[in-house]
Amino acid sequence: MSSVNAQPYSELPRTFHLWKWRVLLAFAFFYLFLYLGRFNFWPIAPLVKDPIDGLGLSNIEVGIINAMLLWGFGLGDLVHGRLAETYGLRLWVLIGAILTAVFNFITSFATSAVTLAIPFGLAGFVNAACWAPGISMISQWWPRRDRGMAMGIIGTAAGGAMLMMWWLTGLVGAEFGWRAAFRYPPLIIIVLGLVVYFVARDRPSDVGLPEYIEDDEVSATPESIDPERLKGLGPYKELMSNSRFILASHVKGLENVVRYGLTTWVPIYYFEEGGLSIESTIFLTILLPLGYLIAPPISGLISDRLLNSARRPMVIASCAISAVVLVIIAFAPPVNVTLGAILLLVGGMSMGMSPMSTLAVDIAGRRMSGTASGLLDAHGYAYAGLQAIVFSVLLDMAGSPWTLVFLIMAATRIVSALMIRTVKV
Repeated sequence: MSSVNAQPYSELPRTFHLWKWRVLLAFAFFYLFLYLGRFNFWPIAPLVKDPIDGLGLSNIEVGIINAMLLWGFGLGDLVHGRLAETYGLRLWVLIGAILTAVFNFITSFATSAVTLAIPFGLAGFVNAACWAPGISMISQWWPRRDRGMAMGIIGTAAGGAMLMMWWLTGLVGAEFGWRAAFRYPPLIIIVLGLVVYFVARDRPSDVGLPEYIEDDEVSATPESIDPERLKGLGPYKELMSNSRFILASHVKGLENVVRYGLTTWVPIYYFEEGGLSIESTIFLTILLPLGYLIAPPISGLISDRLLNSARRPMVIASCAISAVVLVIIAFAPPVNVTLGAILLLVGGMSMGMSPMSTLAVDIAGRRMSGTASGLLDAHGYAYAGLQAIVFSVLLDMAGSPWTLVFLIMAATRIVSALMIRTVKV
């Protein structure tokens, strides 16, 4: 990014580095609670499925509801990153926070699968306004040399968000019913959205600080593109004509088949096949997001410090370890709670190792980072929604073949490893 005020990263004033941490930690803390309004259907799905106190949903209806959320989020990803680059990053985050709580509140009054799926899908669409704009804001302050660690902290916040959602939503659902779980926890998101708006800033220039000069060729090359080419729909054209970015986007999609396939179906698997109570199911399956929480900053530091900011080796390692874990889950008895706990923790950690979001920003550079994050994530949620449909149909029509479901997930990790080998980032 060219700027008359730009300086080498190592020469920037101390105030810049204080601000970069302020922005990063403010957004990370906000994100820690964001899933209270996005994936909050998952831990309470057994309650909503209940024919007496819930809506008596089938597995296919559960799959459709999940697909509506995931595809709604994916559609939001397509537009929110670019809109935020144009109209303001933290403003867009705040708008997404407010509307997420609104549509979750509407969802709480559902009386059927349809009246739940539609507002929940819209909640996903507006919730996406908090992701790509936030990642773009981080990229304005963190160059590629330190971006793995910064994005790793966001990854930890995302893992923590899953953990927070699993615990708080599950607790509220178990104590006060599934409607309360949609209605009240998402209100926290509005408060923290306001905190981000007033504490963070979009760019260093907003507080009179110089921009950093990107000295890594991978990100410096896209940042040298003529600004005229990045007006309007320009970033979409640049990214969708970049073969590395397109391939990475499909790898992200396959990754989300597993990441969200597990979080969608593991609670139901252990609840129904393992015979666990809803409380025991929540406490067991909470180890999956705990793994998501632990791995990202470690992976980012290894990438930045030991691999010269190379992301591909960490993605391949993530694919290999998670494939092995999924094969074991496929054949391990669900009543073996101890083994299940170990597998879910290791599986979550292996999935959390993959720095695909960082890789996308590296390819795009900071000027297209919002659009790139959104496009990558849109691919991820398109695939994630598809798994929700495919696996639900498979489970309902073929006598609950859980082994086959987990083996399909393992196969996607192997395919992902083969694909990412050609993306040299």
